[in-house]
Amino acid sequence: MRFARLLLKITTLGLLVMSFQSCGLLSAAGLSKQGLSAKKAPANLTAAPVQSSQNLYHGNWTELLKKHVDEAGFVDYEGFKKDSHLLNTYCNYLSTFVPDDTWSVQEQLAYYINLYNAYTIKLIVDNYPTKSIKDLDGPWTKAFVPVGDKKLSLGGIENSLLRKMNEPRIHFAINCASFSCPKLLNEAFTAARIDEQLERVTAEFINSERNQISSNEAKVSQLFNWYAKDYLVHGVGSVKEFINNYSEVKIASETELQFLEYDWSLNEQQ
Repeated sequence: MRFARLLLKITTLGLLVMSFQSCGLLSAAGLSKQGLSAKKAPANLTAAPVQSSQNLYHGNWTELLKKHVDEAGFVDYEGFKKDSHLLNTYCNYLSTFVPDDTWSVQEQLAYYINLYNAYTIKLIVDNYPTKSIKDLDGPWTKAFVPVGDKKLSLGGIENSLLRKMNEPRIHFAINCASFSCPKLLNEAFTAARIDEQLERVTAEFINSERNQISSNEAKVSQLFNWYAKDYLVHGVGSVKEFINNYSEVKIASETELQFLEYDWSLNEQQ
């Protein structure tokens, strides 16, 4: 009987591990959003009300990004390390806010995207030099991101908040400090421009060298495999349809998607 109970516990744990995979890695913090608000984004984000109880200032983050991220999205981590006091100041600024339902969906999206990106940079800077974010201990599962009196992990921000907001373009806005990730935009996301910025990063990623698309062959990023169901919103019927909405070259209906190997090497300027 004891053995049977132990076997049941092991089997249950195994199922939990399989259920919470993100980027092929465990994201246990995805189990809870820590009571934070994450509104559903409408199909036409620009038509959503923009009145918000909070209007955050992200100008300092834009200044750091302009200084240390090039147009291709590669990052000068040594430069960020020299400006670590400014990076920490911005991170601390974000952490003083606690999003709730009085925030507009635009303000929430901009906040969570900037929170994820800024704390990812901080994680790398605090452990620099490193060859890959995967070389660090629990980069997506450790709850090291303070939001008010709560602590979130990067996986929690992505899976329990951003992915719940019904906005698939977030996958091309957050950056996991790796070569195969969508590039880190060298400006902060803001509530006033969030729809425009999400359109830009999505189109840029789909038409970049991260994907190899022709009419009769489509080798695309693992992001379209790992998060396949996320793209099936707002009337989109397939991942291929989502890609074709942005791709300069349209994938033929009979063409099967193939998924490229993900390069986890650091997205560092050379």
